[in-house]
Order: sequence, then structure tokens, then C-alpha cells
Amino acid sequence: MVLVLALDTTTSTGSCALARDGRIVSEQVNDAPNAHAEHLPGDLMSLLDRASTRLADIDVFAVATGPGSFTGLRIGIATMQGLAFAEEKPLVGVSGFDALLRIADDLARRSPQPKAGHVATWVDAWRGEVFAALYENGREVDAPVVNRRVAARHCSSAMAHAHTPA
Repeated sequence: MVLVLALDTTTSTGSCALARDGRIVSEQVNDAPNAHAEHLPGDLMSLLDRASTRLADIDVFAVATGPGSFTGLRIGIATMQGLAFAEEKPLVGVSGFDALLRIADDLARRSPQPKAGHVATWVDAWRGEVFAALYENGREVDAPVVNRRVAARHCSSAMAHAHTPA
């Protein structure tokens, strides 16, 4: 059984989760905007306490690697690097886009009419922009971008493909 402690500080709120063999055991979302540095240690310890788990029990540490807030990413990655180093356990970085793709694929598989195809991922980049990436059949088609025009092109391209009859 593999026990993973995961952290996501790519958004202004952030979250952490404990998963055993791919299933969420416990999770916590911090609703305080832009307060990762103040709440993160307590959130992680609270999560472990609720699951009656010690830090030494963790097999793998995981952290979201973006896209997202530069400050949030630094805080999250540094926190998990420190914990992984202290516990002498592996640290795995997870792309937010890849996580969104996996969620979309899982939902599609559970659909009454599952079908592979295009998945467009978007994350708010603030200032009227979005981080965007396009996948086809689980593979990245266009590299992630942060740009109003390019993101809009991703959107329209994905929508055109999504509505094209097979």
C-alpha cells in the first residue's frame, strides 16, 4: 500500500490531500486567499492528524508544479522538498494540466458513451489571461501557453474538434 501526501498551492486557496493506493483518504482546502505561508504547515499537520497518520508513514510526497502563482508554487514546492528530504522519501511533481486531463479522462470513461478525443485545459492566469493546453487522446498536442489570443485559439480549436462528428 502506497501512502501519498499531496499539496497544491497553484491557486490562491490551495489544498492538500492524503491518498492510499490512489484513493483519497482525507483532503483539506484552505479558503483563505493567498495565505499559503501562514496556513500550510498547520493544514498539513491537521490533515495527517485527522487520518491518524504520522509524517514518517508517508511513502511519497507529491506537489503541483503549475501552472499557477509563482509565489504559491515556490512555497508549495519548497515545503514538500523539505518534508521529502527530512523523511528521505521521493518527491513527485504533478502538472496541473496533466491532473485536469486525468480527471476529464476518468469522467469520460464513466460516461454512458465513453469516447476518446480532445481535452482543452484552462486555468485562470489573472489579468484577463488563461494558462491553456490542448490534448488529443491523452497526449499533449499544443504546449501550454499564457496568452489571450493563443488561449482563445486553443478554446476555439478544441470546441471545433469536440463538435466534429466522428
